[in-house]
Formats: sequence, C-alpha cells, structure tokens
Amino acid sequence: MIGAALLSAANGWAGVVVHGAVRDAMEIDDAAIGVRALGLCPRRSIKRGQGQRDAMLTFCGVTIAAGAWLYADRDGMLVSARALSWR
Repeated sequence: MIGAALLSAANGWAGVVVHGAVRDAMEIDDAAIGVRALGLCPRRSIKRGQGQRDAMLTFCGVTIAAGAWLYADRDGMLVSARALSWR
C-alpha cells in the first residue's frame, strides 16, 4: 500500500479508502495522503489488477457514489453528496 499511497499523493489525491486491510502503517502515516482501511495485515497482497473506477460502494450501511465528498479523521468518516462548509 505504501507504493499506492505515494503514487496517489503524487497524482493529487487527497485520500484513499480501502475496504480491506493495508500494511506498512507507519510509512502510510508519513505519506502526504490520508488512508483509511478496515484493518492492518503484515502479509503482502496479491495484485490482480481488478480495480474499478466510479463504482458505487457500500461500507457499514453507507452508500458512497462517484463524486461524493468524504471527510475523515482517526475517529471515523462522514460522507456527503455535496461539499460541506465548516462555519
């Protein structure tokens, strides 16, 4: 995941949500991108090249559509159909 995190940051992404486990957590924390995952695992993943773009996802009963805004910190995530104002 560390390679993917660095590539994502280099492409201007603000963050990545992983419906699964990641490894190299300390290195990911140092990357200039937010990464949230269901958990950690010390084993390498098998790369299958089966990623999808603009797919509708459901995590814990919340549906995330393409173009949604996701706000996250260590305590959790919030999903909105539009950008939120923090006033």
